Amino acid sequence: MNFDEWEPYYQEIVEYFAFDREMDELAGEILSSLMTRDDLPMLRDLCQGRDVTVCGNAPCLADDIPAVKHPVFAADAAALVLLDAGIKPDAVFTDLDGATDEFIAMNEAGTIMVIHAHGDNIPLVKYWTPRFSGPVVATTQARPLENVHNFGGFTDGDRAVFAADALGASGITILGFDLRDPRVDPMKRGKLSWAEKLLGILGYEC
Repeated sequence: MNFDEWEPYYQEIVEYFAFDREMDELAGEILSSLMTRDDLPMLRDLCQGRDVTVCGNAPCLADDIPAVKHPVFAADAAALVLLDAGIKPDAVFTDLDGATDEFIAMNEAGTIMVIHAHGDNIPLVKYWTPRFSGPVVATTQARPLENVHNFGGFTDGDRAVFAADALGASGITILGFDLRDPRVDPMKRGKLSWAEKLLGILGYEC
């Protein structure tokens, strides 16, 4: 999905959550300034013509582990669940709120960190981004920059699906998603609702 297609959905999201679009754009610029490399070709190679598994971090992921196949993309802390099961993600899509030193180790071992900048995570972007010495790709939900991409999507999980789709995956298997979890707080419920809506645009149901 190119930005012209994505922007109307993004504007709806900004209005729905009362986000500050200027802060999203600032976050993207800060992330751009911290990027010393852009490993988008590596991410594309993982996707193009291949069946990609995308893992969310819902509790059901533990039961879905036997179905995980490479290449596998993890949504933020889902990477730690996969690691505990002996599965190293090929890419982790993260806005860094679940980042740990294990992310650093995974990245050093070749896992692509797809770092997402938005208006609320600028301190995390500044702290974590320089620490990743392995392959990295930068993303934003606002207007893309030369080295900061926008494939569409909103939460870590559905962004991973949008990226796999945009980069030529022949199929996408979605595991560890529970978009109607009644136990989450109202903000999370709103985010999951949007994730469900956006995935529906691509023809996926969870």
